[in-house]
Amino acid sequence: MARITGTPQTPTSRARTRASAGAGLLLLGTLLTGCGAEPGEIPLSEIRPESPSATPETTSTAAPGVVGAAAGAPVAVTAHNGLIVSRAYTDTSRSTSAIVTLAPDGSGQRQITQPPDRARDDRPDWSPDGTTVVFDRTDPQTGAARLWAVATSGEGAHQISQLCDSSGGGADCANEDERAPAYSPNGKQLAFSRSWGALDPAGNNQTQYSDLYLMSPDGTDVQRLTFLTNDKPYSGSVSNPSWSPDGKQLTFEYRTSASGQPAAGRAIYVVNADGTGLRQLTPWDLRAGDRADWSPDGTRILFTTYPAGPDNAPGGGIYTVHPDGSAIGALTPAPSDAFYGAAAYAPDGQSIVFTEAPAGASADLYSMRPDGTGVARLTTTTDKWLNRPSWGTAEPPAAPTQTPQPEAQQPAQAQGQAPTEEPQSEEE
Repeated sequence: MARITGTPQTPTSRARTRASAGAGLLLLGTLLTGCGAEPGEIPLSEIRPESPSATPETTSTAAPGVVGAAAGAPVAVTAHNGLIVSRAYTDTSRSTSAIVTLAPDGSGQRQITQPPDRARDDRPDWSPDGTTVVFDRTDPQTGAARLWAVATSGEGAHQISQLCDSSGGGADCANEDERAPAYSPNGKQLAFSRSWGALDPAGNNQTQYSDLYLMSPDGTDVQRLTFLTNDKPYSGSVSNPSWSPDGKQLTFEYRTSASGQPAAGRAIYVVNADGTGLRQLTPWDLRAGDRADWSPDGTRILFTTYPAGPDNAPGGGIYTVHPDGSAIGALTPAPSDAFYGAAAYAPDGQSIVFTEAPAGASADLYSMRPDGTGVARLTTTTDKWLNRPSWGTAEPPAAPTQTPQPEAQQPAQAQGQAPTEEPQSEEE
């Protein structure tokens, strides 16, 4: 497998090329013997689990509930509600997008990434300590996404080392795409989606393989987590992972292709952090997608639905569900003529931030209570189309301190004469 050119391979970086699938997933020695390869030479697409599941287990789900369904309402969690991070377009043509932060009340919006023209920074997520934001950046020339990280202050933006470089050739690097990074609760791992392989000859622009991976935040210790498309090339795309608060499970979105089963479907899946226990969480007819979010106490999972048709089409909604797939409840009105985007819980679990675009209007960020009541608009923009918010614990940056200027001494006033007031100049 090819590597990024010009970078020496240390023992740690060589471990990345092996992309071992972690405890409970692989018998690495058996794989090496079976295929006659040396360590570090196994193509990522050929790494298989001990017992691949042809059909993931599907959990039975209840019918969607009513607006404001409060069953299983989260218990209060002591946490600080800090900055919200979101994707925002920087031009009226919506060809370039950056990552912005804002206060919980929507004020103080600040751009923290500086993407090249027509590049798209998207799908941000906070580190648990609030010091770092990870995101993906889509290259305007190749259309491929790579993982990036930036400090909350906007300093030190850098690409996280990718698995391989397509310039080196090989099926494992063809059309490689890495996106939607998500920090584990302890900050020691990133989950992300990876797609690679030849494009579907049927012309559906679908790559052969797409699955979830784990790695350290510095790009080492790569593990393949899911094998949904391993034996079913061109069947769909895996993306948008999200961790449970205890770090033991992840949700992710699975979108089937035109040749998948069902065709052009969307659903949320759950998998254990060791790769076992894969199961479908939401029914296909709900068309749940994007990044789901776990409540801080782990009792509910927040997700958004999308109608069939073009992107940004109205008619979806925001729902919650128990981790076992029961008690699905709608938090937004249905049917709706509005577009709803991704939603996320506040760190204390007492609020939800979400994207909404009323009919004929741009998308902005709103907040509501966990039961769907108390909706409040946080931002008012005309063309930024704010979406995919994540709510962290980072404090807003401190305002720059100004050194007080010494007061000019006033001339002594004649005894008994009132002082003369100088006109005040306005600061721009």
